[in-house]
Amino acid sequence: MTDASSPRAFLLGLFRAAVARADPAHCIPPHLPRSPPKGRTIVVGAGKAAAAMARAVELNWPHPLCGLVVTRDGHGVDCARIEVIEAAHPVPDERGLEASRRILGMVTGLTEDDLVICLLSGGASSLLAFPASGITLADKQGVTRALLQSGARIDEINTVRKHLSAIKGGRLAAAAYPARILTLAISDVPGDDPATIGSGPTAADPSTFAEARKIIERYRIDVPASVAARLLDAQDETPKPGDRRVSRGEMIIVARSRDSLDAAAEAAREARITPVILGDALEGEARQCAIFHAEAARRGAAAAPPAVLLSGGETTVTVRGGGRGGRNAEFALALALALDGAPGIYAIACDTDGIDGTEDNAGALVDPTTLDRARTLNLHPQQMLDDNNSYELFKELGDLVVTGPTRTNVNDFRAILISGKLGRGS
Repeated sequence: MTDASSPRAFLLGLFRAAVARADPAHCIPPHLPRSPPKGRTIVVGAGKAAAAMARAVELNWPHPLCGLVVTRDGHGVDCARIEVIEAAHPVPDERGLEASRRILGMVTGLTEDDLVICLLSGGASSLLAFPASGITLADKQGVTRALLQSGARIDEINTVRKHLSAIKGGRLAAAAYPARILTLAISDVPGDDPATIGSGPTAADPSTFAEARKIIERYRIDVPASVAARLLDAQDETPKPGDRRVSRGEMIIVARSRDSLDAAAEAAREARITPVILGDALEGEARQCAIFHAEAARRGAAAAPPAVLLSGGETTVTVRGGGRGGRNAEFALALALALDGAPGIYAIACDTDGIDGTEDNAGALVDPTTLDRARTLNLHPQQMLDDNNSYELFKELGDLVVTGPTRTNVNDFRAILISGKLGRGS
């Protein structure tokens, strides 16, 4: 039961409900297939939820299997039959490269009697770090860093990644053909496009080298000569729709942003708070998204208080300053500035994986006193937003949300409480 007597406790309860709905222990078992009558079962995967997904498979699969998954540092769990490797995220490292090479090797040479269960979740694009021929890991690291700081959308970033990879963009499925591939995915991308989730290692890829080049040009990314040459040569296209090498694949999205928003809405109703879902695929600059949410909160979004506005998706941050702060903390600070202490409005913005960008927090909380308290501590909210330094502000206020890794990921979760008759205390 979510506590509606305290705005802070209420919002944290909604976040916990959203995360719980996407727990692999609950969302994986209903979608497991039958064991193949003749062939082997190989489990591979990548992402922040990959280890927890692998354990859910093991606990509900009484038949023989083997496999390997790669997850972010700190997101591993113990598995008995599926090897778990931890690697760096969001910038890939040698561990991710080696794990990806081994995963590709495990699915090579299979027969049509074999079954591959591929477990994908947010973070897989970075963790499946096996560069295409002629591209070094250092090349990929540099391009990844530049793209992450450019403000590019996740689908644009993944289009480039797929065309610099030996495993993404349907290439894992091509290596496994003619085996059957069932992909179980926890979606962290707006729209839940199979070709974008984890950069689509088992999905047909409609994007092209030409599109990847345009993205590099659009965001003025300075790429190494090897990357420029590969994108220009364009001889090794990803498998496209209709390619027989991806014809034996099926993807089931077992958890998505909308599911988690629905869970939060259910919790709100139990607390007699009216939920209003603004959308599960909101994109754009975090600070611009915050202005939209502030306007919706001020006008009540067609719901009489007490009400709570819910939204999901993935915002972006164009890094221009030298501070610390992920996209959810940046959203929260921009929201506080846009609300300017409006009474009775409280908010939470968190990443459902428990890690906001590269920091140790999931996100942050906002209340009507946020700006006044910051200024009392001689902090300068607008200046800190301009410097992309939202983490430090909320740390000083004690308003960071720190959960540790949740081992799932359906991306951003935002809730704005318009409290009505609720008390102003946080």
